[in-house]
Amino acid sequence: MASQTTRLSIAPREPEGSRATRRLRRSGRVPGILYGGDGEPLTFSVDARELRHALAAQGAVLEVADGGSATPAILKSAQHHPVRGETLHVDLMRVNLDVAIAAVVPLELTGADDAPGVKEGGVLEQITRELNIEALPTSIPESICFDASGMHINDTVTLAQVPVPDGIVLLDDPEETVVATLTPPRLESELDEIEQETGVVGEGAGTAEASAADADAGDVPADAGDASRE
Repeated sequence: MASQTTRLSIAPREPEGSRATRRLRRSGRVPGILYGGDGEPLTFSVDARELRHALAAQGAVLEVADGGSATPAILKSAQHHPVRGETLHVDLMRVNLDVAIAAVVPLELTGADDAPGVKEGGVLEQITRELNIEALPTSIPESICFDASGMHINDTVTLAQVPVPDGIVLLDDPEETVVATLTPPRLESELDEIEQETGVVGEGAGTAEASAADADAGDVPADAGDASRE
């Protein structure tokens, strides 16, 4: 649970152009904006290393410190470099610790290797990987887990079967949201059929190529060969 807040020191900054933003990032700082609540939107910069440590725990409430004041906030969104993965920009939203908010948390499957269906060769597929929830900011979990160790072949797990911590309200439909399925292994006969179909296609292509080669090698006049190919 996000029961503890993480302090994050920011420095207000004026919105600037892309060139100034690139200089800011090269200096080891990340631009961002803080909004929501009763305050006006505030553009800021934050030390990249401090930000990385503060965001290490998903769902954590940040105590955003601006000079002598501190405001509770959560990460609303972040932009990352497509190759290096470094954070390019963050959006933080002010929150009231006494008011529930909507959030998205990861759904994790545990015990998959111990599931009887997996041991029998079945294929376990996780359909839903994130859940929409509502909770107090300090009660938002880093993740919600489902123990898949009891799953058998042909089992389908819905969200209604996932245990949810106290204080968490699921916003997704528990009965309609499929979490995971465990399907039978592919039979050898199915694989053989695929191989046979592939072989037939290959053989047909080879026969066509051989026929064309025989026609080119025969005593057929060039214009007649062209006509036959048409």
